[in-house]
Amino acid sequence: MYINEIRAMDREAILDAIEDLKATHFRLRLEKASGQLANPNVVRETKRDIARCLTVLRERELAADMAGEDEDDA
Repeated sequence: MYINEIRAMDREAILDAIEDLKATHFRLRLEKASGQLANPNVVRETKRDIARCLTVLRERELAADMAGEDEDDA
């Protein structure tokens, strides 16, 4: 998942994506531990996708805070 795709999503879609990615990450870790996972790099990619989603949420949170501070100064 690319960062531009995530930025195009609304907050609810990102939260749903995070939930799905966490479930996928859990399943992949189990497969890796049992030796059934064909491509172990998928675990790392999933973790990074979760981090990208959380980063976009935090960016939006900070932008909203900054917008609120700008209105207070005016």
